Amino acid sequence: MKFRQFAGMLAAASLTLSFFSTDVLAFDSTHHTAYVDVAAATLWGTPSDARPLDQPSLTNPVDLRKWTTSMTYDEKLWLVGPLETQALYGNKVTITEEQGDWVKVAVDGQPTPRLATGYPGWMPKRQLTYSKSFRRMQDKPFVLVKHPTTWLFKDSKRKQADKEISYNTRLPITDVQGPTIGVMIPNGETRYIERAHIKIYFMKEAIQPPSPDELVNEGKKFIGLPYLWAGTSGFGFDCSGFTHTLYKAAGITIPRDSGPQSQGGQPVAKENLRKGDLLFFAYDQGKGKVHHVGMYAGDGKMIHSPNTSTTVRIDPIEGIYKEEFAGARRYLP
Repeated sequence: MKFRQFAGMLAAASLTLSFFSTDVLAFDSTHHTAYVDVAAATLWGTPSDARPLDQPSLTNPVDLRKWTTSMTYDEKLWLVGPLETQALYGNKVTITEEQGDWVKVAVDGQPTPRLATGYPGWMPKRQLTYSKSFRRMQDKPFVLVKHPTTWLFKDSKRKQADKEISYNTRLPITDVQGPTIGVMIPNGETRYIERAHIKIYFMKEAIQPPSPDELVNEGKKFIGLPYLWAGTSGFGFDCSGFTHTLYKAAGITIPRDSGPQSQGGQPVAKENLRKGDLLFFAYDQGKGKVHHVGMYAGDGKMIHSPNTSTTVRIDPIEGIYKEEFAGARRYLP
């Protein structure tokens, strides 16, 4: 659809700044749902797990770059276990428990056999908000961030930077200003985003599955990004967070973790691998518990986010990966 046609349809639908009011409600335990109000909320196993050095990830706004780059290898490795997952800006969560300044939530759109309502974990209350306007906009046209990260601005000319947000973030559209798009943020206000960094959709069902090459190319956008246990954002991924996020941005929801991912889709023989297929690796020479997932990139190689000591990269399926190969699954049509 032409950009002018889209702008006209927005105008016809009265999706303008004047239509909205900021109606943020303070968090209280009577609200069973809320929306993430930071670029990426990091969820913990228990509220007491967080260390003083994790403070940049616990504030609102967060400073995820400061957090991840300030840690030593051992300090990052320590996160394996205490962290659960991440939820992106605007992501809906269901609140299940409250403990002081923390709440336990289930992340909508991150399937797991652990909990039917979504992936569970604890996060600071201050990182949540609730806006009636934002809730009402959930079935309206939206932008999907397709750049590793991008900025929201307070003005349509993009002179007043507000917040850096991640790939796969989805925000409803409120306004069109030439090369910028106005979007509603979780507190009901409008911010502006560069059109070159997003895709526009009228409904989530309109996201067309990518070709195998296109999906692999999406993954290549993140080559060199340092690993982060529990990461699901352009600020850092773990192995299954990487594959889950790539597929989610392609309109295909798969389980959050590698074990459940290895049970879904269609099984594929190793000799029939196609780009975009997910590859699984298990202990005991591929016969034990699945502990890693990568995505087939063609030519006997995979793209993946291996471990705390490395970054997203492309590796040949040889050595330990050949020994521990435990099967492949296809989620693309």
